[in-house]
Amino acid sequence: MREALAGDGAALPWVDLAAFARRAVAMALADLTAAEGLTGWVFFDRGLVDAATALEHATGEAVLEPLGRAHRYHRRVFLASPWPEIYVNDPERPHGFEAAEAEYGRLLSAYERLGYAVSILPKTDVAARADFVLEALEALEE
Repeated sequence: MREALAGDGAALPWVDLAAFARRAVAMALADLTAAEGLTGWVFFDRGLVDAATALEHATGEAVLEPLGRAHRYHRRVFLASPWPEIYVNDPERPHGFEAAEAEYGRLLSAYERLGYAVSILPKTDVAARADFVLEALEALEE
């Protein structure tokens, strides 16, 4: 997002969602490739499923299923729901809360359709959210 804002701004989601999503898909695929040799837990903020969902929403192209099946993440996915008490608009997020809720609904549906086990992060402070994630990951290792 910062890169697009610093450049010509043509591939911003509120200018050209399809172009933005295509760029995000390419970046997510590159991130997955870069992470292949890593050991331990690897976290992705806004990955391939998010980008493919946005592209499908923008264009109607059926990209989520083939991309989502070919490039898998761990089965446990953590998702943050929109939180009105802390939601703010800024240059990187000019859309309203209603748009965030709609996107969240699309993402939750997409992850579930692809067979992921979705854990919704609690609406609490950062430390408690981190503890929630770590406890969930520790439970997977038992």
